[in-house]
Amino acid sequence: MFRLIVALKRLAQELWVRVALFAVLAVGSVLVAHLAAPLVPRSIAARIGPEAVTPILSILAASMLTVSTFSLATMVSAHFAAAGTATPRVMRLLNADPTTHTVLSVFIGAFVYALTALILFYAGFTGGAALVLGVTLLVTLAVVVALVGWIAHLTNLGTLGDVLARTETTAKAALAQHRAQPALGARVLTADTIIPSDAQTLNAPQSGVLQVIDVAGLAQCGAGAVWVLRRPGQVVLQGVPLARFSGAAEASDLASDLASDLASCFVIGDSRTFEQDPAYGLIVLSEIASRALSPAVNDPGTAIEVISRLERLLWDWANLEDADAAPITTVFVPGLTAPEVMDAAFESIGRDGAGLFEVCAHLLDALSSLSQSPDPDLAEAARGVARRARARAEMALSLEEDRLRLPALPK
Repeated sequence: MFRLIVALKRLAQELWVRVALFAVLAVGSVLVAHLAAPLVPRSIAARIGPEAVTPILSILAASMLTVSTFSLATMVSAHFAAAGTATPRVMRLLNADPTTHTVLSVFIGAFVYALTALILFYAGFTGGAALVLGVTLLVTLAVVVALVGWIAHLTNLGTLGDVLARTETTAKAALAQHRAQPALGARVLTADTIIPSDAQTLNAPQSGVLQVIDVAGLAQCGAGAVWVLRRPGQVVLQGVPLARFSGAAEASDLASDLASDLASCFVIGDSRTFEQDPAYGLIVLSEIASRALSPAVNDPGTAIEVISRLERLLWDWANLEDADAAPITTVFVPGLTAPEVMDAAFESIGRDGAGLFEVCAHLLDALSSLSQSPDPDLAEAARGVARRARARAEMALSLEEDRLRLPALPK
């Protein structure tokens, strides 16, 4: 059931799903209009015949086909432009854009509706012309509203500002979820956690990236305790230990069945996702800054904007309330440590921007602010990243005056 829910959530983010639903709705509305033809008063049915509706449907079908094709081409161009100027990792966010899905669904649904209505009229089903006219007016209104929204949406679609805003929003949601559930609702697996020597080993069924863990499912499998050795976002290799569990004798049928049930609680895919991986959003933002700092782009302003967004994200994250006690006490999952969070956000920017004074100064200022955060682990990690960033800057900056102007290290 867990895998089905994950699959359905991901399916809902696919463009073709909403388009297909709108197309089915369009066909259904035409059929209902014709089936309900006997309910239309004869006086109205006599005044409104197929000749009053057919021209409108012809215009709607022709125009919607053109608009749909143009919109799809525009969407693809915007997505590839964003991947080229920001990072290819943003394609997943752009492809899940609900506004684009809705607009294209309305356009293609209107085309399917008009085409279906024309086919039925030419086939001799003319009794529902009055109802079809009413539905056509509603469809036309929906198309006009969608066009207006699409024009407004296109002014920002795929721009660097749009990509940064989407990534920041996604990262913020993932960080908030991590603060609420540092171990996905389980207990945090640390170096001090004791795993019994007689615990059984669950090996990874395939190689890939661990994307999602069903912690509740692990607790319901009947194992005495489960110690997950990898967290979402990390690479797992087939045959390498993925978890340890107790509650079954070694080499027994019960152990084999239990291991199979436990393995079904892990979703392993080809690439990282944002679902349970709070560091991934920070890495994507950091990649955008690194690309902006490359000699081919040479856009330190974008890197500075990314630093500001990362500073805001981590400051707000540090000020969130800590989670209550883990609701599931028999499952242990590795947590994301503060140094890992800081490295994901700022380490590559400190390396790639070491030779630019304005980037280094802004980075050190941001790290100095984060060193005053209420989370002591995050504050200490910020000081560590700041030390490395300043050391790189002192080596890369060629002008002595620039090195002397660098902000002081946070204390």
